[in-house]
Amino acid sequence: MAVAEAQLYSKVSNKPRGRGTSALLEPLLAKGFPAHLAQKALVATGQKTVEDAVKWLHSHCNDPSLDDPIPQEYALYLCPRGRLHSRLQDFWRESKRQCGKNRAHEVFPHVTLCDFFTCEDQKVEFLYDVLKKVGDSFCQIFPPSIFLTLHASPSYLGFFIDDSQANILKDFAVAFSTEASALADCHVKPSLKQFHLTLAHRFYPHHQKTLEQLAKCINPGEPCQWVAALYSRDMRFVHYQRLRALFQYKPQNIDELMINAGDLIYVDPRQQSEAGEGWVVGTSHRTGCRGFLPENYTERAHESDTWVKHREYVFDTASRSFTKTEKEPNVKPNGEAHNLSMSRSVTNVVSLQNAALRRGVLVMSHGERVDQVFGKSWLQQCLTADGKYYRADLNFPSSLPRQKDSMKQSECDPPLSCCGIFQSKLIGEGLLEQEVTVSSVYSSPALCCVQTAQHVLQGLKLNQKVRIRVEPGLFEWTKWEASRAIPKFMTVAELVEASYDIDTSYRGNFPLSSLVPSESYEDYVSRSSAVIKHIISACPCKGVILIVGHGSSLAPLSRALTGLPSRDSRDFAQMVQKIPALGMCFCEEQKEENKWQMVNPPVKTLTHGANAAFNWRNTIMED
Repeated sequence: MAVAEAQLYSKVSNKPRGRGTSALLEPLLAKGFPAHLAQKALVATGQKTVEDAVKWLHSHCNDPSLDDPIPQEYALYLCPRGRLHSRLQDFWRESKRQCGKNRAHEVFPHVTLCDFFTCEDQKVEFLYDVLKKVGDSFCQIFPPSIFLTLHASPSYLGFFIDDSQANILKDFAVAFSTEASALADCHVKPSLKQFHLTLAHRFYPHHQKTLEQLAKCINPGEPCQWVAALYSRDMRFVHYQRLRALFQYKPQNIDELMINAGDLIYVDPRQQSEAGEGWVVGTSHRTGCRGFLPENYTERAHESDTWVKHREYVFDTASRSFTKTEKEPNVKPNGEAHNLSMSRSVTNVVSLQNAALRRGVLVMSHGERVDQVFGKSWLQQCLTADGKYYRADLNFPSSLPRQKDSMKQSECDPPLSCCGIFQSKLIGEGLLEQEVTVSSVYSSPALCCVQTAQHVLQGLKLNQKVRIRVEPGLFEWTKWEASRAIPKFMTVAELVEASYDIDTSYRGNFPLSSLVPSESYEDYVSRSSAVIKHIISACPCKGVILIVGHGSSLAPLSRALTGLPSRDSRDFAQMVQKIPALGMCFCEEQKEENKWQMVNPPVKTLTHGANAAFNWRNTIMED
């Protein structure tokens, strides 16, 4: 047991227990559930229905921490509803797309009234009573509208609340904390600092101007209804990352975790040393069980995705009446507000259209190569006794491109597998669906990269319309070449003869002769930086520049373009191993600021499972 958890146990195990029994608790006790587990289930589900609590208990039947006496942590937030909330959500999505994720994306839009505090399970209902009591006493003096002023700094962006109105909110927070501390026997600390609604926090300084421009599109005077909401979280996982399962995974070994699509997983980055490459060890939010799971079956989730909403008090400034609901209220704005919303919608559309007209750079790793599936000696598996190629497995290509010298040159410059070809076409079709306009294509001289570019263009229906520029400078870090020599690539003439759509007029910025075996990491980063600068200067027109390289290409090219320093060489190899076939980075030009910034790619990475070789005789016929 971790020291921190042991301390938690000691704090809560000696506290006196409450005496009350809720209306929801009685049916659970009648079903035979112990009181402490029934109370834990009710709290974990927000004390909504008996059915939810029973379902939670069944899901957690194998949870090793089910009997642990650790309470939940609670926080009281003031949250906007209505059109202002919609505008804030629009900002959340667009800021994440243009500038990537920052700390503010972890939680929904809110103003903190009381930060997280602990409360024993059997006393949580007292918090509900306090929220209603204090809400009723403040409903007549709660501000009809809250004035918000935009504030920006190099690491923070948000709305500050007018002092006179903030004082009323502080009084509300103090009243709640005083009553809750006395009635529920817990220490509640009200927020007494400058009241604010955070838009962005802990972002890169060069993103500040873009975030400010997006924030100015929010009209803080939009119609809004404010709600004081009580949330809880599991205090054991406060500093953990959250992952969301994209697919179901059925364990193959006893130490693996069963997950369903949509499950949320707690992962401690500090405890991943026991996990193999491509795996993580985590704890299921749904079942409480812990085990290994494939990392590529998941995506990052937000911190608040695992929180539980308990009760809320709606400040209805129109009727001054109390309503308690879990659904979004029907807000009926006047005509003026409706026109503001229409105007804002038009502004958002124009903003997105302007973004579509910007130059973009899509850096992509190649598709699945045959040697990645069948090993370095893949060619030996496909040669007859007289040296002719045949298809030993359906994932081998039906034929190899003809080369001038020898077929064995393919062993050092392997082609895509059939699955790699399919992957590449699928990515191209995805780009076509998103209406991505590819204006130029650059490729590493490696055959797998040229083939990837070719089949992506086929998926985009741009084959023979956009020609591939073969750039030797895009070849991967030569230190990783097993032969310690630069492979003998197919010439432009050979590629054209093999029906690849090659731009024969293009002359690479780095000739093949300039590639040095076993180059240093610094030389590789310098080469990548020079190549991306050359490509950008050679393609001044709007549209997307597609660059097909290797797993090692993504970080040096995109970081050089966006002005970020290169990664440390010590963790570079580990980072590259996590990049899958057709992994992508997308950079967008901010011409008015004379810079580039990394945003979400227009399509998601393709994820699929493995398919091992199958020998029916050994598997089916053997006893």
